[in-house]
Amino acid sequence: MKYTLIFAVLASAVAAFVFTPASAAQCESLTSLKLPDTVIVSARFLPAGPFTIPGSPSQQGAPSREPIALPAFCRVEATVKPAVRFEVWLPISGWNGNLEAVGNGGFAGSISYSAMVAALKAGYVTASTDTGHSGGDAEWALGHPELIVDYGYRAIHEMTLKAKMLIESFYGTGVRLSYFNGCSNGGRQGLMEAQRYPDDYNGVLAGAPANYLTHLYPGGMLWLVIATLRDPDNYIPTNKLTAIEDASLAACDELDGLKDGLIQDPRKCKFDPAVLLCEHADSASCLTAKQIEALRNIYAGAPPLNGKPIFPGKMPGGESGWANYMPTPSQNISYKLSVGFFKYMVYEDPSWDFGTWNFANGLPYTESKLGGILDAVSPNLGPFRAHDGKLLIYQGWSDPAVAPLNAINYYKSVVASITGNAEAGFEHETDAFFRSNKTAQESVRLFMVPGMSHCGGGPGPNKFDAFGPLVNWVEHKQAPERILASHSTNDAVDRTRPLCPYPMTAQYTGRGSIDEATNFVCKAPSSN
Repeated sequence: MKYTLIFAVLASAVAAFVFTPASAAQCESLTSLKLPDTVIVSARFLPAGPFTIPGSPSQQGAPSREPIALPAFCRVEATVKPAVRFEVWLPISGWNGNLEAVGNGGFAGSISYSAMVAALKAGYVTASTDTGHSGGDAEWALGHPELIVDYGYRAIHEMTLKAKMLIESFYGTGVRLSYFNGCSNGGRQGLMEAQRYPDDYNGVLAGAPANYLTHLYPGGMLWLVIATLRDPDNYIPTNKLTAIEDASLAACDELDGLKDGLIQDPRKCKFDPAVLLCEHADSASCLTAKQIEALRNIYAGAPPLNGKPIFPGKMPGGESGWANYMPTPSQNISYKLSVGFFKYMVYEDPSWDFGTWNFANGLPYTESKLGGILDAVSPNLGPFRAHDGKLLIYQGWSDPAVAPLNAINYYKSVVASITGNAEAGFEHETDAFFRSNKTAQESVRLFMVPGMSHCGGGPGPNKFDAFGPLVNWVEHKQAPERILASHSTNDAVDRTRPLCPYPMTAQYTGRGSIDEATNFVCKAPSSN
């Protein structure tokens, strides 16, 4: 009788997650659905077959515009007033009962089609929004504070509500579980949802979260511009980055006992850029005295203001990956994002010159004007945790865009909020620290990735599935104890390593290849 009852319960559970395939007519009928403040522009049935991602490959992060084979789905395009464009893709058959919404990078401005493709192929209903504007710069914000609010937090929430309404109308049943998946600004969006709208999602995957925008742009990116461009002699050409990385690795690679081209914990690295001082003529293999000064400023981060840190600096060990973020006379990512932020969002003056910036006046003004709209730094995840929400954060130690310590700082603030212990062993991340945040680890986990750049790439183990472990955590209550990551060269895997929940790190057992994850265990450091 006991086993009969168990099988009956299991059969009932399976039946609850099996949905009758929808039809083309059901899809097209969604155009007549009335949703608050929303216009459904189109609802089209797309049969199984090739699908070409709209927009340019550079916008979507796609390697090409080659058609991608997709299962049949209902593609809904809609707009929430005033201008939040979003799409929801609903599988015609094989829906797993869940929603996976995906985030945007940078200033958003486009639908994240590539991420939607992956979610749809995995059986999810998926949704994405341009957050209320088009284009990857910040010019849209000039004179439109309402659009900044949409970008800051409203668009993702509205998209989420409307997606759930469309799901119920299309399938005749509500969504079972909801997940959010984003990196960079998408990581910020995920943290914003968990903090501001804790009931929207059951699980949030937040990669390299740019969650402290009012400090990231001035203290991270603009500081890089100031450190290298205010004085022309401070400028560090990108052809010197490889020499800088080689020198930092020579100083710190073996701190963890392994010579593997990675710095396990760059905080322990005491690399002095002075070793690169040019003895003779300036060249790509050395630095001038002014360049050494600039590099030290980049590692240190912006100077504290009134005794309080502004934003962490970059970490040693992945300097060759800075190339796309280093300001150049022809401008680059750090310049474009930070200067655009101040021109169009903060000062609303297209002629604003970064040479006029000073932290003493500019930072308080920026924070007071936009902090409540753009920053997702609240450590209070109580409401999110109250419905058993799970948050998984990952961050590359060699991230050139969002300083790695930003993720650690946020995680520590959450631990302190949950445990009620402001100290929480933060100065010495040992086994005692790990035990002190055990309660926090039940709902929030951080995975630091040695050698990984911004949201991927870099010399470290940068390919891994963090979404699957999040789903397993939400649905089966199995918290991720390690995540398998790999590094490939010419599409061939040449190294695997485990990623460990912070503050644990992957430590070599002393046996077997250092390129095989099975020869590593996750341990908390014995001392800091």
